[in-house]
Amino acid sequence: MNKRTSTTLATALVATLALGATACSGGKEAGGDRGRKNPVTANNGATVGGTPRKGGTLTVLSNQDFTHLDPARNWVMGDMDFGTRLLYRTLVTYRAEPGAKGGVLVPDLAEDLGTASNGAKTWTFRLKQGLKYEDGTPITARDVKYNVERSFSPDLPGGPDYAARYLAGAEGYQGPAGGRHLDSVKTPDDRTIVFELRKPFAEFPYATVLPTFAPVPPAKDEGPRYDNRPFSSGPYKIESYARDKQLVLVRNTHWDAGTDTVRKAYPDRIVVTMGLKANQIDDRLIASAGADASAVPWGKLRPESTPKVLTKADVKARLLAESTNCTEMVQMHTGRAPFDDVRVRRAVQYALDREALVTASGGPAVNDAATALMPGSLFEGGKQPDTLGIPLTGDVAKAKQLLKEAGKPDGLSTAITVSNGDKAVGEAIQQSLGRAGIKVTIETVDPSAFYDTIGDTENRTDLVYTGWCPDYPSGSTFLPFVFDGRYIKEKGNSGNHSLFRDRATMKRMDEIAAMTDAARANKAWQTLDGEILAKAPTAPAVIERMPLLLGTNVAGAFGHTSFGGQIDYATVGLKDPTTSGN
Repeated sequence: MNKRTSTTLATALVATLALGATACSGGKEAGGDRGRKNPVTANNGATVGGTPRKGGTLTVLSNQDFTHLDPARNWVMGDMDFGTRLLYRTLVTYRAEPGAKGGVLVPDLAEDLGTASNGAKTWTFRLKQGLKYEDGTPITARDVKYNVERSFSPDLPGGPDYAARYLAGAEGYQGPAGGRHLDSVKTPDDRTIVFELRKPFAEFPYATVLPTFAPVPPAKDEGPRYDNRPFSSGPYKIESYARDKQLVLVRNTHWDAGTDTVRKAYPDRIVVTMGLKANQIDDRLIASAGADASAVPWGKLRPESTPKVLTKADVKARLLAESTNCTEMVQMHTGRAPFDDVRVRRAVQYALDREALVTASGGPAVNDAATALMPGSLFEGGKQPDTLGIPLTGDVAKAKQLLKEAGKPDGLSTAITVSNGDKAVGEAIQQSLGRAGIKVTIETVDPSAFYDTIGDTENRTDLVYTGWCPDYPSGSTFLPFVFDGRYIKEKGNSGNHSLFRDRATMKRMDEIAAMTDAARANKAWQTLDGEILAKAPTAPAVIERMPLLLGTNVAGAFGHTSFGGQIDYATVGLKDPTTSGN
């Protein structure tokens, strides 16, 4: 994945799969819905289960632990959804509504969406009154500043790096250890925080949705161990957390709903049960017996389980399938032979069978083949262009020709790292590249350790299967994060997993970022998308939806476009709290 944050304002629909028993057959041509035999029927602007009642225990069934809950490190969409909706609040957040309305910014800790001055190089936020942590102590502007500073700490890698990219005087800063602080983040009083940027950034309020801009009290900070027990500023606090086994949340009695227009906090308790097998989760939710009636899944429905759901109307009615708005890619290590040769990288693009990848990742009912880098929401008309014009099943002859030109007439051997949940996708990549003589060994990693593994640039495999989601509707939140070589890290590397360092590309990114005309900048990002793709640091693969099956007692659930189609934990609850199995 990187499937980092998926926060986007793109219009998307809360969808259910209106398909028959033959749902996994059929395909999709590039550039539209032509040829799709199994369309997704939208359930526009609706939620499943009606309005929840207060009380009961909501169970989350998961095959994995969280990557990170520390807000300085939390930049995976599911983790961010869970953390920012339940455990901590940020300066600004998104409305808790399905569809396009969910992409609207609203104040959270702050009284408003911030005030710009100095040509959008200075941003000022004023905190609401009465904000408290789980122990009743006040939340201050200095606590927000402290977490922003923590995000620079070398021992806390993997989090959003907007602060590093935009704050003035941030070069070389290593975090608040030893009393070092950023002069560009000022807190003139307990409720005011001022950010001074090194260049104009009119989109800065969107960045303050990210967990970097949640408060952390310095007295509670335990460095890397803070991951195990973030201190709550949200509606719930951690009662217990046994890694890879179970997380239990209970109400934070000091959270004041009067200061929070977004979070409803319906359940009394939220229990995340980890370490389950994916097929076990699907079967339990299909049956929806006992406490499982009050359960939701952490991960998406497996392709193998789809027929069991689509053939039963009552079960299908409990299925969400929101777009992730993320592009999945095969990213190649461009700094290491043989993938330092663009001809070898282009051979991978031509050899890849994207139809097979669509099938392996859930089928054409919920997925589309990717034909560009940025998702369709960032292009005119809402659809990706078919930039390279490669057949969806690949062009093996062209791939072999490119390998021959690169001095590899007999092919080559390499390895790819995929998350455990993407093993079938890894096998589809292995088979399709093998047709051209590229022999691929698959290395699977537990999802909770996946980003740390592929973020180790020295020891990772040549290929990784991951993706990226825009933080909001701008190419500036996609292409620079995935292809700007100036932000590559030896450890905890995120985004640029192709390790792509191209001077012309970076120069053009700077030129576009300096444009004041948004329409002109958007068009420039779209053009740059094709230019980067021609240099082949990655091979686009799939645009996915997020099929999620809910228990029969779950209410207020919808896939939130701003969190990659994940359930919005701000509003989910139970129909009848007395049957939740707590």
